[in-house]
Amino acid sequence: MTIKYGLNRCLQFGLAGLLGCLSVSLLTSKTQAQQSNIVPDNTLGAESSQVIGNLNLQGQPTEVITGGATRGINLFQSFREFNVSEGRGAYFFSPSADIQNILARVTGSNRSEILGTLGIFSNSSPNLFLINPNGIVFGKNASLDVQGSFVGTTANGVQFGNQGVFSATNPQAVPLVVQKSPEGLIYGEFY
Repeated sequence: MTIKYGLNRCLQFGLAGLLGCLSVSLLTSKTQAQQSNIVPDNTLGAESSQVIGNLNLQGQPTEVITGGATRGINLFQSFREFNVSEGRGAYFFSPSADIQNILARVTGSNRSEILGTLGIFSNSSPNLFLINPNGIVFGKNASLDVQGSFVGTTANGVQFGNQGVFSATNPQAVPLVVQKSPEGLIYGEFY
């Protein structure tokens, strides 16, 4: 009787362990398939950023970011949260071959985690600026799909000479005229 009891207990523990492993595996794969956390804010008014989710790009689930405020050679985007999940992509869409810079600011209070692919769809090769004063973390499987330069910064904003500042800590509408490329990054208080 003791042998049967011991064998029965062993099978119970083995089955419980197997179910536990399957549960963890299912939860992990479900987490990887979840949509990225990209939440536009309303600081650009009618020109707010928009996110089209769950598109398939090269076999990878992807969020495409459209909208934004176009000023000359610059496309401005603004988000409360900007995170790209592992196994997913987030691509900015440039509506014109004239766009030379895409500037994306994060106005919320959390850091950005880029765990998947961050890229640009465009007929040109614009530069991508990701501005988050709270930090930007790139995971071990993160990748960039950008033909131009990439700048990821914890600066408070980007200066456009006397034409204005695109600020993440004091977000306001984009200046009506910004015909030039960014001239510098601003750290700390500047108002």
